[in-house]
Amino acid sequence: MRRLIIPAYAAWLLLLATAYFVMPPTTAAALVWLAIGLSSGAAVVVGVRLNRPSRPRPWYFLAGAVLAYAAADAVYYLAEGITPLTDDYVFDDLLYAVMFVLLMTGLLQFGRPATRGALLDALIVMCGVGLLTWIVLVQPSARGPTADDLTHLTSMIYPLADVVILAGVTRLIRALNVTISIVLLVVGAAGLLVSDAVYRATGAGFALGEPVGLGWFLFYGCFGLAALVPSMRTLTEPPRLRQRDTTPLSIALLAVSGLIPPAVLFFEAVTNPPARHGVIIAIACAGVGILVLTRLAGVGRKLQSQFSRERGLRQVTTSLVSAADPQAVGAALKDGVAELIPADLPHRAILLDPSQASVSLQALRSEQIVATTSLPEWLAQRVLPHPATMAAPLVLPDRPAGDSQVGVLLIGAPDRVLRAIRDSVRALTAQAALAMDRIQLGQELLRRNNEEYFRALVHNTADVILILDGNDRVRYASPAATAMFGTSSVLKMPLLDLVDPSSKVQAAAELQAVCRTGDRAVRGSDWTVRGPNGPALQAEVAWRDLRADSAVQGIVVTLRDVTDRRRLERELTHRAYHDALTGLPNRALFAERLQQALAHADQNLTVVGVLILDLDDFKIVNDTLGHNLGDELLIGVSHRLSELLRHRDMAARLGGDEFAVIIEDAADLAAVEDVAARIVTAFREPLLVQGQLVNGSVSVGVATNSEAVDSAELLRHADLALYVAKGEGKGQWRRYQPDLHTAITERLTLRTELDAALAGDQLDVEYQPIVALSSGHTVGFEALVRWNHPTRGRLGPQAFIDLAEESGLIEPIGEWVLRHAIEAAQSWQGNGRTNRPYVSVNVSAWQFRNSTFADQVLAKLTDHGVAPGLLMLEITESLLVRDDDRLWRDLARLREAGVRIAIDDFGTGYSSLSYLRAVPLDVLKIDRQFTSTIAASAKQRALVDGIVRLAHTLGLEVIAEGIETSAESTLLTVLGCPYGQGYLFAKPLPLPATYAWLARH
Repeated sequence: MRRLIIPAYAAWLLLLATAYFVMPPTTAAALVWLAIGLSSGAAVVVGVRLNRPSRPRPWYFLAGAVLAYAAADAVYYLAEGITPLTDDYVFDDLLYAVMFVLLMTGLLQFGRPATRGALLDALIVMCGVGLLTWIVLVQPSARGPTADDLTHLTSMIYPLADVVILAGVTRLIRALNVTISIVLLVVGAAGLLVSDAVYRATGAGFALGEPVGLGWFLFYGCFGLAALVPSMRTLTEPPRLRQRDTTPLSIALLAVSGLIPPAVLFFEAVTNPPARHGVIIAIACAGVGILVLTRLAGVGRKLQSQFSRERGLRQVTTSLVSAADPQAVGAALKDGVAELIPADLPHRAILLDPSQASVSLQALRSEQIVATTSLPEWLAQRVLPHPATMAAPLVLPDRPAGDSQVGVLLIGAPDRVLRAIRDSVRALTAQAALAMDRIQLGQELLRRNNEEYFRALVHNTADVILILDGNDRVRYASPAATAMFGTSSVLKMPLLDLVDPSSKVQAAAELQAVCRTGDRAVRGSDWTVRGPNGPALQAEVAWRDLRADSAVQGIVVTLRDVTDRRRLERELTHRAYHDALTGLPNRALFAERLQQALAHADQNLTVVGVLILDLDDFKIVNDTLGHNLGDELLIGVSHRLSELLRHRDMAARLGGDEFAVIIEDAADLAAVEDVAARIVTAFREPLLVQGQLVNGSVSVGVATNSEAVDSAELLRHADLALYVAKGEGKGQWRRYQPDLHTAITERLTLRTELDAALAGDQLDVEYQPIVALSSGHTVGFEALVRWNHPTRGRLGPQAFIDLAEESGLIEPIGEWVLRHAIEAAQSWQGNGRTNRPYVSVNVSAWQFRNSTFADQVLAKLTDHGVAPGLLMLEITESLLVRDDDRLWRDLARLREAGVRIAIDDFGTGYSSLSYLRAVPLDVLKIDRQFTSTIAASAKQRALVDGIVRLAHTLGLEVIAEGIETSAESTLLTVLGCPYGQGYLFAKPLPLPATYAWLARH
């Protein structure tokens, strides 16, 4: 039915037009013309009812204008054409005015809101055409003869009204995209304007049936058809955003309109100079110029805004290309929407994935503007307060129907803005859909690659992966199961059949716990597994309940062979707590066991004893017999010590030659002391090591928990007791006594003060003369160090030298004494004496351990200009027992340079007499314990005589120490000892006193 309305209307109008132009100008012709006008008005009303535009009001204004025009024509024909009325009848002019008002009102409401450019274009056309209308139609009518003033006025208003209608039509063309309805309105308006212009230009009046009426017929017919076609709805919708603000047609129209004023001026200047309408032409030129400049400024601003928007959209496109996830796509889309919508207009943009969209949104295949209230409530709350929302789907047209939509973009903004940006949003969502497709494809590719990767891992991993069914049977086994269980046919086997009987109870309990609790990941313990044909292995077990996972639907058991790892861990643990050489517990295990023993003793009120053992002279064994034999000695000591203890006691090696014993649950203190005594007695027997009997005597320090509050204090007490035992002699034991602590603390304090003494210039050197016994002549001085202690007074070397050796200060002290002694020898050398005395300096074994000691001695002699023969170095016998090639080379080097070497305290050490022949020596010094008893003991006198004869046989000089009486001096002279020193001759002298001594002797 709807399809027949337009053809029926067109046929009806053609029938009426044929009748009108064929009929003579009678009343019937006027009625036919009136029927044409009424049919047009009725067609507009029917079109509004039929097509239902969003705003029908403008069309009703057009219907009113058509009907008013038809009524004005009817009145005009009655007044002018057929039935003359009174001369002053003006009703037709009033109806024509109403028609123009209604027509312009309707035209101006089409395409609202119109763009500023469309309005400016309409005004430019109006200025140009208005100038022609004024010159050609209005002004001649105003100057010509008229019947009255009203007629004169209407003759001027009608042409100008036509110009206004032309401007309105121009605005309509510029404001809206061209449709059939707009074309029909333009043709109708053009017919109206042309017929009016011809009618007023001829001034001959109008008669029914004349050709000039064709333009008005087009006006009636086209306006009616414009309302009947469906495209009439677009005239009342907000105009869409144009891709280009100017077109070739619009530019041509503006150019023609802008050139009308200068063309008119040129025409008048050529045909009828000077120009008669110069003022009005100038006004028109100024108006057109201002409007054109304004229009160009608007075009420039719009182009700049468009360039900025395009730049922003290009950035958005770049963001979409680099987007790595849907969140980045959503952020890029929001930025793109912000570029499309003016900054001063609030808006909201939301990207939904297909799962979040409602059914109606999922069905969308193109953008659509919907009411916000029609959305789900949670979405509407996010879009509000905007009543209109654009739903723009992200669609991939090449996908299957069910998968084509990859998201929905919701934009909340004013309705007119949404309609204006629809095309741009379509392009934006197309790019976003491609980006989402790329992301989904990338994720799918990654998922497939991961599946292949993990499949390869599962098939190549050494771990065994089992999947159990509902009956705890193996439903899947990874290839590594063959190596672990010794068979490839583990499928359908119960899991517990693969577990060794020793671990079955534990495995069943863990399996029941996982099935009962449903924990997704559980760390199991170690099982011993054994397949039908495989060895027993220790496996680390991990559980994962994936029964709810559709891809697995079972409990996953992961078994890792840790047999070698657990064996290594046990070995490392044993090594961490046991000594590598002896196999005894080390210090860490000893401390842990001691803590446990003390805790047990506190509960049972028993005694815990700790024994600290130290091998006597172990360093000499290492130095003389070698470290390999020393290690064997330590192993033998550990075996003998273990044999002496009860099974609940523990022996440990703390380090070096130090051992420790824990005596647990002793009945009393005497039981602990009995163990210490038995150990000391047992180790007095030499140990057989590498076919040699080696002295293995030990010193033992004993402490019990009765004097200590914790393990640290107990160990300190035992160490103090050992310190006392070694100080009082070797091969014995001492138990900690409270008064020991004070003595030891005092010794440690003195040791600390010695360090400060060297830095505080508290040390001094005194020189004891060495004289020829036969003549009393002074041949040298022995340099002896003294310590001027701030509270203890002046201390000799016997009070602190052993402390210096313990603390390592002996080297800097020895170097200091050597330097002062050489300086003293230099000062004696400067006195001009012919027989210059030498200086003798005691050297510790610690100093010879320094590989540069010999170089330092020779360098000091050279620096001070002292002849090497004026220096004698005294060494102890213990230094000679060291089988050290470098030591012997240093001694030989010093002796070759002229430095003399003496053995101090001969007869008190452990040296063999064979060393006297092998070691490069010059002097032998007899200890005072021999010389002090020489006058009272014949045996001592004979012993000294033997030493002197031995020295003379080996070509060594002899110096007797500690001579205090004339009888001792006389006997030594008789026995052939050439030199001596002691209080009989002089006490040690400070350096200035040596000068006076040398002057006298």
